[in-house]
Amino acid sequence: MFIGYSTRLRKGYNVSELINVIGKILDSARTLNVVVIGMGNFGRAITAYFSGKRSKLNIVASFDIDPKKVGRQISGIECYPISKLDDIVKKKNISIAIMTVPAGSAHDVAEMLVKAGIKGILNFTTIPIVNYPGVYLEEYDMITSLEKVAYFVKQSE
Repeated sequence: MFIGYSTRLRKGYNVSELINVIGKILDSARTLNVVVIGMGNFGRAITAYFSGKRSKLNIVASFDIDPKKVGRQISGIECYPISKLDDIVKKKNISIAIMTVPAGSAHDVAEMLVKAGIKGILNFTTIPIVNYPGVYLEEYDMITSLEKVAYFVKQSE
């Protein structure tokens, strides 16, 4: 009801039709380009998983400080040195960043992203970062989520 979808069916919804309606709401009319910062195990896993999954969200670049990763393609995505962040963000019209860097680098990397023009950050580091005006920030800490699940499992035992 919140999204304005209703049905004449008495027992639920036409699932494929509902998925299409939700997709139209969630998907932007234009394609948004995404960058992954930090190509350790988690960054590589995210890049491999998301490649080609959403037609309007494209991972188009990645960055790392490890010379063994820079200049290589990882899951079909070029890995650049962090020193080229400003240029690549502008050149590839990137507006969203996924951060998978070590916690000690999170604040510096977030500041670099904002200065480069990034408008949305998904933070997978273990520490919260500063909210910047005009930038949407989503923080996801898997440890906290796992602890939450463990709490509810213990409650049900």
